[in-house]
Amino acid sequence: MARNDKRRHHDDPSPDPHNKRKRSTFASHLDVPNLPPTIKTLCEIIANTPSPTVEDVLDKTLIRVSQETVEQVLRFSYSHPGPAVKFFRWSAYQLNDKHSPYAWNLVVDLLGKNCLFDAMWDAIKSMKKENVLSLATFASVFSSYVVADRVKDAITTFDVMEQYGCKHDVFALNSLLSAICRDGKTIDAWQFLRVVDGRIKPDNDTYAILLEGWEKERDVANAKKTFGEMVIEVGWDPDNVPAYDSYLITLLKGRDGIYETVNSLKRMMERGCNPGMTFFKLAFEECLKGQNLRGAEFIWSAMVGRIGFRPDTHMYNMMISLYCYSNETGAAMKLLDEMVYNGAFPDIQTYNILFEFLVKGRKLWEASGLFNEMVKNEHVLNHENCRAAVRVYMDSDDPYVAIKFWKYMIENHCSDLSETGNLLVAGLCDMHMLPEAVKYAKGMAEKGIQVTPFALSKLKQILIKARKEAVYEELLKKCKAH
Repeated sequence: MARNDKRRHHDDPSPDPHNKRKRSTFASHLDVPNLPPTIKTLCEIIANTPSPTVEDVLDKTLIRVSQETVEQVLRFSYSHPGPAVKFFRWSAYQLNDKHSPYAWNLVVDLLGKNCLFDAMWDAIKSMKKENVLSLATFASVFSSYVVADRVKDAITTFDVMEQYGCKHDVFALNSLLSAICRDGKTIDAWQFLRVVDGRIKPDNDTYAILLEGWEKERDVANAKKTFGEMVIEVGWDPDNVPAYDSYLITLLKGRDGIYETVNSLKRMMERGCNPGMTFFKLAFEECLKGQNLRGAEFIWSAMVGRIGFRPDTHMYNMMISLYCYSNETGAAMKLLDEMVYNGAFPDIQTYNILFEFLVKGRKLWEASGLFNEMVKNEHVLNHENCRAAVRVYMDSDDPYVAIKFWKYMIENHCSDLSETGNLLVAGLCDMHMLPEAVKYAKGMAEKGIQVTPFALSKLKQILIKARKEAVYEELLKKCKAH
């Protein structure tokens, strides 16, 4: 594909109208700020110049290119395959036909992703002459065919790659299977593995690729079959963590999710094999969705006690939430106390979920202590928890703590305050705390928070009884003024 190549059949490749990919899916130089001026100029020429005149326009720029320049420009020129190939040939003249293998691979990929397969194979033949073909080249071809829904052509490419000097080994096989599985066609990959059975021995990566494919497709039945085959073919290997992750995650999504997952995890650990953090995070999410505390406890014990992983804050939050939903706030508080020692620090979610359930369970002494710790650590109690605290502490005949939460609420939240404020005022009236009731009603009025007719009627009744009609009239004027 040098500039003086006399074959003209693919000199001006243009996108196949049947190409299922939209041009907008390709990366563009417009997406990257602060590109070097030379790269930006060359990309703009390719994007805005018809193929027949690209080389003339490039000549007039007097720009000198390096191999790295060519690579960068090609990366951003997938939407313009014709001009991009012309640029590649033009730059070869400056580089004495010494393009980098990566630049060649970009051309092959660019043509393939635009479904220009004849031109792509011409480039591959040129690469063979230049002795720059590699497995990476064919990995690109596999991907391009699969994305174009031409899996059979991808397999044919695998069959002929030895003619181009690339070996039929497990690395090539895995590259093909990966391309097929990434596009949601795992069944085709699995069937092809049977075709090459006896010729190429699969390895851990082979099965990890297939299991990841079944995971994405949520195919529990085929994941079980593949996992069984893997155990027979390559055995139990502690290093095969990606395969174990994908298998267990697939089970999580099945009908008997947590139950099957826990049983498989037990079996796995008995053989000295463990999944990774990817699985554990998703497992806790599934346990939280299904409110499955016992399953989560087993998985937590396996992760922390047996494997020695250190949970992060998000994982602690999920476990704390599960304990709270199961009304086991004592266990949740215990986790809060231990998380700092494991390098995880409570965040706003940690405190709010715990506070919510402590208040619901009327564990008000613990809730107050938690609130003080939360404020000290500069986290904000959410609106709903503030409202619940005022209500519950008033119901528990602890108006001064309720007032403390009301003050905090109006300092940290600026909307939807009327309901809570009126609840406080009415409650103070019922407790015959007249000065406080008047004080906080006035404060509400001054802040533009509506004092409801119900709260005003309570205030009126108690103030008239105390012969303080003037105080009520003053309060009423203040409410109307604001």
